[in-house]
Amino acid sequence: MSPARPPVPRRAPAQGPGSPPAAAPARARPTVPSRPRPSAERRAASAPSPETPGARGTRDRPAERVKGALDAPVRPPFVVPRRPPVLAQGSQARFAERARAHRVRTWRRIAAWAGGAGAFGLLAWVLLGSPVLALDPEQVVVTGAGTVVRTGDVDAVVDEVAGVPLPRIDTIGLRSAVLDVPGVREARVTRAWPRGLSIALVAREPVAAVPDGERVQLLDVEGVAVGRAKKAPEGLPLVDVPLGDARTLAAVLGVLEALPPELAADVRSVAAQTRDTVTMVLRDGARVDWGSADETELKAAVLQALRTAKKSREATWFDVSAPTLPVTKG
Repeated sequence: MSPARPPVPRRAPAQGPGSPPAAAPARARPTVPSRPRPSAERRAASAPSPETPGARGTRDRPAERVKGALDAPVRPPFVVPRRPPVLAQGSQARFAERARAHRVRTWRRIAAWAGGAGAFGLLAWVLLGSPVLALDPEQVVVTGAGTVVRTGDVDAVVDEVAGVPLPRIDTIGLRSAVLDVPGVREARVTRAWPRGLSIALVAREPVAAVPDGERVQLLDVEGVAVGRAKKAPEGLPLVDVPLGDARTLAAVLGVLEALPPELAADVRSVAAQTRDTVTMVLRDGARVDWGSADETELKAAVLQALRTAKKSREATWFDVSAPTLPVTKG
């Protein structure tokens, strides 16, 4: 059924010049299309029957309708029961095998971790706590003691760590203790597995004897006193420098250290008033004016050449302070 069409507004009649003004037309209200009425069949189908609780007679009695709703039995919600899965015989066997394999892998991992931890603990005990690698003083080798260092002093230092496993020995601290031994200039301490140590020393060997009252003081190449004696030992030159002049003493000791062994053995004494006036006296009585400690190797080569040359080997005075222009006197 089609909706009703809205009415068309009427036009106001035309007014003449003498007619009074007409009132303004009222605003037309919009018309709402009427809803189609249901057919008779639909009204009959939707009407409640007299036998049901929702019949027309019940609408006039709301209390009875509410009481009937309250007295109606409450039905529980319908729940569909879950049926257990049905597995085939082969699927159950496969699942059981997988579970068993998973348990086996888990226990293997636990056993591996436990075994590794046990092996690590055993290794740590062997290295750090057991007597297998403990230091044996009888297996300590000391070299380079020379004529100044007493090996008994070094052994006393080693005895303090006897019985300690080698991995736990502090070689740096042990080296510092060995350096405190009188006469030791340098030291190197290394482990000699399984139970020993190797200690290599550089002793402060005396290279000069300096008069000190009625005795002489023995000095090494660094000017460190390493001992005292009544007189200069055989083969050790006697050094005469101003008392307390460390720079002049260092220049003399530097010259003695740089001399070739065969020439150093021929030096009987060395004297110097300054660092540039070093003078030597050889064991055959010849005098050598050396000058400063510069170009020591060249000066030594020139001096040896002059002493072996036919024209100058009988000379009693050699001046090599300028090695390129040496001077000799017979």
